[in-house]
Amino acid sequence: MSRKARPEDVDEICAGLPGTELGTSWGDVPTWKVPTGDKGRGFVLYRRPHHSAVDPESGEMYDDLVVIVTPTEADKVALVEDPTTPFFTIDHFRGYNAVLVQQSRLGEISRDELVEVITDAWAHRAPRRLAREHLDG
Repeated sequence: MSRKARPEDVDEICAGLPGTELGTSWGDVPTWKVPTGDKGRGFVLYRRPHHSAVDPESGEMYDDLVVIVTPTEADKVALVEDPTTPFFTIDHFRGYNAVLVQQSRLGEISRDELVEVITDAWAHRAPRRLAREHLDG
């Protein structure tokens, strides 16, 4: 079994996928995009603290959220409803195929599981040919 996932794994995994770059979206939000350049589409982003995402116990805004795109609503639901994963969603993301995870809770899944979720997000946003070449290889 692979080791537990760590916050720094997010950037390592994203950077290791073909055709990616760390840019920005929604103004200045750090966002991993594919492909590089103007046509890049975000697949992982670091969400700023926002009143729409608060810790239910403390009432504090989460300050370490990562948003990972999911290919389908079914993929999102599977991750969110699996009690063994730290993935969740909020009302703000209703109707949007993406899950949230606190960087501080990434250790609740393995690095291999994180690779799978991020690779699925990348493949969903990558140009078809690039995704096919990488995944078939």
